Amino acid sequence: MKQLVLGTAGHIDHGKTTLVKALTGIETDRLKEEKARGITIELGFAHLDLPSGLRLGIVDVPGHEKFVKNMVAGAAGIDLVMLVIAADEGVMPQTREHLDICRLLGVKRGLVALTKADMVDEEWLELVSEDVAEYLEGSFLEGAPIMPVSSVKGNGVPELVQALDKLAQDLEEQPASGPFRLPVDRVFTMKGFGTVITGTAIGGRVEVGQEVTIYPQGLTSKVRGLQVHNLEVQSARRGQRTAVNLQGLDKENIERGNVLATPGSLVPSLWVDVEVKVLETIARPIKHRAPIRFHSGSVEIMGRVHTLDREELKPGETVFCQVRLEQPVAVMAGDRYVLRSYSPVHTIAGGVILHPHPGRHKRGRPEIMADLATLRQGQAVDKVAVMARLAGERGVTAGELVRLVALSPKDLDALINQMLSKQELVRFDKEGGRLIAGQVQDELMQRALELVAQFHQQQPLKPGMPREELKQRLGRGFEAKLFAHLLNRLATGGELVAEKDLLRLPTHQVRLAADDAKLRERIEKAYVQAGASPPNLKDVIQGEDPKQAKQIVGVLVNEGVLTRIKEDLYYHTPALAEIQGRLVEHLKAHERVGTPQFKEMIGLSRKYVIPLLEHFDTKGLTMRLGDERVLRKN
Repeated sequence: MKQLVLGTAGHIDHGKTTLVKALTGIETDRLKEEKARGITIELGFAHLDLPSGLRLGIVDVPGHEKFVKNMVAGAAGIDLVMLVIAADEGVMPQTREHLDICRLLGVKRGLVALTKADMVDEEWLELVSEDVAEYLEGSFLEGAPIMPVSSVKGNGVPELVQALDKLAQDLEEQPASGPFRLPVDRVFTMKGFGTVITGTAIGGRVEVGQEVTIYPQGLTSKVRGLQVHNLEVQSARRGQRTAVNLQGLDKENIERGNVLATPGSLVPSLWVDVEVKVLETIARPIKHRAPIRFHSGSVEIMGRVHTLDREELKPGETVFCQVRLEQPVAVMAGDRYVLRSYSPVHTIAGGVILHPHPGRHKRGRPEIMADLATLRQGQAVDKVAVMARLAGERGVTAGELVRLVALSPKDLDALINQMLSKQELVRFDKEGGRLIAGQVQDELMQRALELVAQFHQQQPLKPGMPREELKQRLGRGFEAKLFAHLLNRLATGGELVAEKDLLRLPTHQVRLAADDAKLRERIEKAYVQAGASPPNLKDVIQGEDPKQAKQIVGVLVNEGVLTRIKEDLYYHTPALAEIQGRLVEHLKAHERVGTPQFKEMIGLSRKYVIPLLEHFDTKGLTMRLGDERVLRKN
């Protein structure tokens, strides 16, 4: 069955609550103070069964200017509005502000209930109707039905129900796709049940027993029970007024403005990118960093407007901005919000959230404005491309894109597959489902090649750049799976050669200059002549540039001419192979050898014997047992 929510709107004392009772038989004022003062303070809730069989959830909002923040909380998630105007007073200040709020929140359909029609004559009723119709010209309620009604006598109530039924049937229901979300507008404890929260579900569905999270705190719980319009149910979905009994959470840990949602579906943030529609009626422009009250869902948070390309926002302008909040908010792209001035408090602007958790932008950057324009007006594929590019090397998952581009999971999966086939997106982590923009991948590959080329230029005598050094120079904490993906792409394309732990460009070769070649020849000759008793490296390179000489030794080691035993002790590799052969022959014949025996066998001092034995252990040739060595079986 179609699930729709009707919200009331209008000035105080124009009869919203009385009309709701006339329509539904439900008294929505539940507080003692409300009954004593005769005004609505908190949100009230009812439901109306329409002749077509549809059930309409109703949110009754307060009309007093002091409680407009409660009205905004109630208006979030409504599908159509019933603007209530008293026939004996006509359009009043809160009529205007409530209509502005509905417009800023993206409400598209509704009607006007002209209450207290029994208190005026026909001629006056006709004049008020004409005035209201004129006032609504240019608004989303232009041409909407204006229904005279008397809540006390019942006149016009059946006709109002019929008009609401027609609106409900004509209105397209929003799909219950994506993660479940319910802005909390009330939290209380019920004896025998524990903590209960209520709100209007604005996305997805939830079931009894399902795990849920309270944002922005990140508290996790399970759904113990559900009620929709006071009836126990096993599941609830978008568009339904829902009460949720939560397991294991205290009332003190939850408050109005929190969001109950699917775990992992939201990211609390102090910054949001927004499109700001400034009301034409504001008294003065909104200046850069002006303090404001930010309303989204059921939350009100203090913050500041940060303009990106100008110093102030003028009446009637539509501009891209950032909002910096004093407390984190958990929202999704496409959500609506309202801005109210800090003091005196009145509605000044509102619009659409474009990025729910961006970084802070520098001002005066045309590319940022272009991205925000794409996020507001671009095709879905362009929005995904922007969000993937902004995610950079961290990448993004399909689940994250759901909250970033306001697409259903089904539509998003189809779009991702299309973009993968065109290399506009690349999946670098199959297990984690992480995606990276094709543009970001290409930029990282180019950066990697530049870093390897730079290494060759700085270290021409080294055969290649260590893998780990390249990973670190690409960025601290660079994603290991992304690094492996980039190297694989570069190696497959023939742009990079991987040899063990070293990386080099295909064109790189170690070439020695004339002076380097002479030094290489001298160093090699010294070790060849020394045989089994090599000199200390410091003695070999005495009188030479130490850095240059050590690079030459490195070349000899990489070529296999020399073998490093320990710091400053190198062997000519053929001489070392001869010693190794004699050791292996002895162990095969005698199984064990002690240090004195090995010393006597090769005729060398302890300064060579101990490092050699430790080298053969490290190499995996021998294994120490007490004071003796044996051959490793493997």
